[in-house]
Amino acid sequence: MTAAEKLLWQKLRSRRLVNYKFRRQTSIDQYIVDFYCAEKRLVIELDGDVHGFTAQQKHDQERERYLKSLGFTVLRFTNQDVKESMEGVLTAILETVTLPSPLKRERET
Repeated sequence: MTAAEKLLWQKLRSRRLVNYKFRRQTSIDQYIVDFYCAEKRLVIELDGDVHGFTAQQKHDQERERYLKSLGFTVLRFTNQDVKESMEGVLTAILETVTLPSPLKRERET
């Protein structure tokens, strides 16, 4: 894990974020995602410097499009975001996990 992944994992592990269970380095089909909350179908990806390159950005877009097609919500943060604004990152995650899940919303309509 990168330093940023370790920092975020300390905040997410052991149900530390409003009792939601997160897993790290989880396989979803052909992809391994950084963090995953099954209950909310939430994927969290942390991007380091390599994600600034065009080829990697294309790969990230394809991956995100694929995960969304399976009904996952994908949140993407930079390593810098985690290091400089952990509260902002946690707030964004918290806002996402407290929304009704997409599957639940579909059943209600």
